[in-house]
Order: sequence, then structure tokens, then C-alpha cells
Amino acid sequence: MGNFLGKTTSKLTGIDLSDRFGSEWDSFSTLGVLVRMGIWMVRGMLVQWRFGAAKGLFLIGKGVTIRQASFIHAGKNFIAQDHCEINGLSQKGLVFGDKVTIGSYAIIRPTNLYGGEAGVGLKVGNNSSIGPYAYIGCSGYIEIGDNVMMSPRVSIYSENHNFSETTLPMIEQGVTRSFVKIEDDCWLAANSVILAGVTVGKGSVVAAGSIVTKDVPPYSIVAGNPARIIKSRK
Repeated sequence: MGNFLGKTTSKLTGIDLSDRFGSEWDSFSTLGVLVRMGIWMVRGMLVQWRFGAAKGLFLIGKGVTIRQASFIHAGKNFIAQDHCEINGLSQKGLVFGDKVTIGSYAIIRPTNLYGGEAGVGLKVGNNSSIGPYAYIGCSGYIEIGDNVMMSPRVSIYSENHNFSETTLPMIEQGVTRSFVKIEDDCWLAANSVILAGVTVGKGSVVAAGSIVTKDVPPYSIVAGNPARIIKSRK
């Protein structure tokens, strides 16, 4: 029955759920998921008009905070899960491809909440996800490719605080903005940190708890603090 409900909902929404509810899913459990999706879809319709662009199905969980939505462009089947925070104000805006999910309690913040210079922005490719409790500090530019998986509590920073002058408090020395690029088909595991100026090459895996301070070649597996190549996938 679960698979039948999934196929029926796929036809109505355009999201492929046909293989999501196998024999282990009873009708009550499946119906609960679909009802929740329906509530999220209603929330999405209430906020979708505020976005710079938004296509297809738009699912918004409870307690989601969206600021300066006119700077945000979302593709088809966008999902913002419970209590995430998305701040749009930025020079290049926030651009999300198709089938992008923002996890619960994740924060996307290009610009300080209390004023100051606008950050640069963020681009996320198709079929990619930002994990629960992630922090995406896109004051510099961050580009995330297609099919990128991000586990919980990943942090990505595209700026560094200046601290060279010892006669001034560091808080008064400003920041240097940079970039971060995560290429297609990467997996950033839980609690990993990607620092400013780094490119993570296509097909790479960043192990849990790693601190990435320099570029990662394509199809590498890196781990540690600072992260080092431990294996190649090719």
C-alpha cells in the first residue's frame, strides 16, 4: 500500500516517490509522510511569491526563516526543512538548482544580520543537499556543484578575519573575502569544515571531522586536521 500511495503522489506532485515506500512501509506511516509534505507544500505556496524566482513544487517546513527572499532563485522541487535559516541579501544572490534540500537548522548567511557590506552569495547545483545544522558563510562566493551530499554539521567559510596588526583588536581589523568551490559528486561527511580559498575536486570524499585548508584533487578521499589525502578513488 505504501508504494501505491507513493506512485499516486508522484503523479500529483511531479516528485518521483515511486520507489520510496517499499513493503516495510505500512499505509499509516506512508500517509503520515504525505500529509506532512502537504502541509509543507501549503507553507511553500504562502512564501513562494516572495522569491526572485521559484519553479515547481516548493516545500517549506515549520519554523523556517527566510530573509530578503527577492535575492533567492530556486529551481524545481526545493525543500527547506524545519527551522533552517536562509538569508538572501547578497551581491550575486542565492541560486539553487532543481531538487535542492536545505536541512533542518541549517544556516545560510551571506551578510551580517545587523547591517554592513552585503556578501557575495551562493550557487547550489541540481540534486544537491545542505545537511542539518550546516553553516554556509557565503560572504565570499561559494559554489556547490551537482549531486553533492552534505552530512550534518558541515561548515563552509569563504572569508577570514584579519589579525596582522597587534595594536588593534582583531574585531576591528575586518575580513578578507575569498571563495569556496565544491565540484560535482562530492560527499562532505559530518562535522567537516571547508575553509576559504579551497576547491574540493569532483568526486571527492571529505571524511568526518576533517578541516580542509587547501585544494583537494578530483576523486580524492581526505581526512584529518589539516586534511590530507589518504586514498584516491581512481
